[in-house]
Amino acid sequence: MERTGVVVIGAGQAGLSAAAGLRRGGLEPGPGFVVLDGEDGPGGAWRHRWPTLRMRTVNGIHDVAGVRSGFDDPGADPDLPARDAVPAYFGRIERELDLRVVRPAHVTRVSDAGGSPVVDTGGPPAVDTGGPPAVDTAGPLVVDTDRGTWVADHLVNATGTWTRPFVPAYPGLATFRGTSLHARSYPGPQAMAGKRVVVVGGGITAVQLLLEIAPYAAATTWVTRREPEWHSTPFGPEQGRAAVALVEERVRAGLPPRSVVGVTGLGLTPGVQAGIASGVLARRPMFTRVVPDGVEWSDGTREPADVLLWATGWRPALGHLAPLRLRGPGGGIVMGGPRDTGVVADPRVHLVGYGPSASTIGADRAGRAAARAVLERLPVAAGA
Repeated sequence: MERTGVVVIGAGQAGLSAAAGLRRGGLEPGPGFVVLDGEDGPGGAWRHRWPTLRMRTVNGIHDVAGVRSGFDDPGADPDLPARDAVPAYFGRIERELDLRVVRPAHVTRVSDAGGSPVVDTGGPPAVDTGGPPAVDTAGPLVVDTDRGTWVADHLVNATGTWTRPFVPAYPGLATFRGTSLHARSYPGPQAMAGKRVVVVGGGITAVQLLLEIAPYAAATTWVTRREPEWHSTPFGPEQGRAAVALVEERVRAGLPPRSVVGVTGLGLTPGVQAGIASGVLARRPMFTRVVPDGVEWSDGTREPADVLLWATGWRPALGHLAPLRLRGPGGGIVMGGPRDTGVVADPRVHLVGYGPSASTIGADRAGRAAARAVLERLPVAAGA
């Protein structure tokens, strides 16, 4: 069992930003803070992006932790695979700031050092009923991993969503004779050659996949729950702040967050406009059920399919925090005011890359905010 001041879980954008803030605030890796990451190397979820995703089509990579990425520099190669370029950048951040990330380290549970740990049975999340606190939030936290146990005064959770892909339940899905997969497992457009592909989802991932698959597939069909909302104006800081505010409102109310991208709409880039004109991005409403050879709508109309590709998003990976009973009656975790990363139910815990900070620019901002908040609560700079 090792003692440290702060444990940061996750070394993606938000986790690196938080760790950098702690490092620059005077904490030393080891006694001051430790970063635990479940991946085999730098890059977080970017290590697993589909092989044909290029830097020219990613949804924006903002500089992290004050270290320039160079992705937008003149002469930068826009055709670099994102799964190579972004992990290389994150690795450079780790080296330049000497963050000493511990990996691979899979966190299994976080519990209160002074109370009886609650076993996560995999059932519904524990709910705060308004009674006495389930844990003593004044003492340290115990972080159990497959690499050992750490005891810390504060926790910055930056586990993101990649490990929790979401596929909605639909009648008949188990009967489908073709291939059903989430975008997380998408192998590239060549695997779709000559096949009839139904892409489900109304976000940027669905749009990117449709445009990439269409030249290879025998046919593509796009289905969404709502009409897509296109915007032709540049998405600047003002629009970004407005989108984040909508997500923050839900989080402060203790409701499960919507994604930031889900409230920003979809940009009408030249490629998207060409996809609309060609009919690739002609949207159809959600089907009612899945049949063995395709999908069916309520009026009996059917669309044959060999592949169902679910670009239906992800859910926050927070199962390891279940012993702390952070969820409220609304099903979400109540956070503080605007840009506050602290959990109201437990001031030792900060969530970054969650809710309003689950975006490339929001994650870096949240990481910095969490580091400042933690440093203010520490009596001295541990390990300095």
